Amino acid sequence: MKYQQAMNAYTQNQVQNRAAVASPYRLVQMMFEKLLDHIASAGGAIDRKDIAEKGNHIGKALQLLGALRSALDLEVGGEVAVNLSRLYEFCSDTLMQASLKNDKQKIEDAAGIIRDIKSAWDQLEHASNG
Repeated sequence: MKYQQAMNAYTQNQVQNRAAVASPYRLVQMMFEKLLDHIASAGGAIDRKDIAEKGNHIGKALQLLGALRSALDLEVGGEVAVNLSRLYEFCSDTLMQASLKNDKQKIEDAAGIIRDIKSAWDQLEHASNG
């Protein structure tokens, strides 16, 4: 097995192990962290003009946004959940436009929104533990 394949297998195993014991708050944090990693990697790929890598990372970011959006309970969450759903949809649309146009600014726009949502989520966890 090549070194990179072994590292990828190890990393995937570590993520799965952390997810298995993580609280629901931590699972969402992990999704936000991975989402921001993919968005940043897509931006780097745009800089390098690596179209395949850009598409790979944007595709994974879109999957994570879809998972976050589908996890929302619009009935229980009310207006907050509806607004989050709209923000996730906006970020998905923005990332698709960024991919089509190789637009680094759109990547940054989506990342900024996700960072703001993650920050609020992080504060919510601390408030519930305190």
